[in-house]
Amino acid sequence: MIPRRLFSEEHEAFRASFRRFLEREVIPRHEAWEERGYVDREVWASAGANGFLCPSMPEQYGGAGADRLYSMVMMEETAKARTSGLGFSLHSEIVAPYLLKYGTDEQKQRFLPRMARGETIGAIAMSEPGVGSDLQAVKTHAVRDAEGHYILNGAKTFITNGWNADLVIVVAKTNPALGAKGTSLLLVERGMKGFDKGKRLKKLGLKAQDTSELFFDSVHVPAANLLGAEGQGFVYLMQELPWERMQIAIGAAASAQQAIDDTMTYVRERKVFGHAVASFQNTRFKLAELQAQVQMARVFVDQCMTLLLAGELDPPTAAMAKLTCTEIAGRVIDECLQLHGGYGFMWEYPIARAYADTRVSRIYGGTSEIMKEVIARSMGLGKTN
Repeated sequence: MIPRRLFSEEHEAFRASFRRFLEREVIPRHEAWEERGYVDREVWASAGANGFLCPSMPEQYGGAGADRLYSMVMMEETAKARTSGLGFSLHSEIVAPYLLKYGTDEQKQRFLPRMARGETIGAIAMSEPGVGSDLQAVKTHAVRDAEGHYILNGAKTFITNGWNADLVIVVAKTNPALGAKGTSLLLVERGMKGFDKGKRLKKLGLKAQDTSELFFDSVHVPAANLLGAEGQGFVYLMQELPWERMQIAIGAAASAQQAIDDTMTYVRERKVFGHAVASFQNTRFKLAELQAQVQMARVFVDQCMTLLLAGELDPPTAAMAKLTCTEIAGRVIDECLQLHGGYGFMWEYPIARAYADTRVSRIYGGTSEIMKEVIARSMGLGKTN
């Protein structure tokens, strides 16, 4: 196996600490959360108290000022533990960075410390019914009234952390005539009149993750809740997508490795025709093939993270990481489930949950087809008439 050079002793100590947190406060409760469709807010507060929320935020805003490898460690351990209900990474490494990079001093002071403590849960609302990955086609819109407020109308769907969210970054058209150039980001807070949360969506996987619909009916959003400059929302989204896609790639690679580890344990213990399943050549060759694929994915992820930390990761390479890792994870987990036989189809086995949870990784953050389009354009293969 190729040794990993990314992590220091401090990173590994942090990994052990977060793993203990998962074992103590998350894993014993996760099945109950899956049954009801959302996690307890108390676990957010506990995560904040233990320094597991917004670790890459500066200390002045309640974070630790840590590098993003600490967040990567948590993404890997969350995937390995099959605790997919936690929306920590989106909260800490998507929503909080938008505020840090584009927010005013007042917005940062108002929201980031509360997010680091787990008192305010963050979400971002991009996807809409019938729109999918085409962010330029969003229909949610906001116009200024005589008092300077934005009057926000529209609907969003598939919103992670949507049910628990106290703060939502909403992608909306403030000047629809300009298309993508008329897109802005608005900070919508729990309790604003006209802001309603729809039903929690019942999903194939990620059953404990509170994914929901959001509705905006003439919500009066103060001008002070505009995030960044008006009309620059689409630019901001494109700037942040590489890191979002890397997070999906990180989780996919870790999930695939855990599937192999779980399957190794199973095939050594399970006997067929008087012999351990691991003793059959088909099993050995299949697992060897899968391990080779996951090793390649992990090396690619680690190299991309090195580029990201140096500020050198470009969107096409991030798209390659997401495409490659999620497609490999899909194949690996499917083959591992097959090696479990009938037991692989039982929800009590981790491989069944991994199969259900990982499927969406080829859809959210931009579908595999969108990733291929991004990569093809970077190769000079644009659309032809």
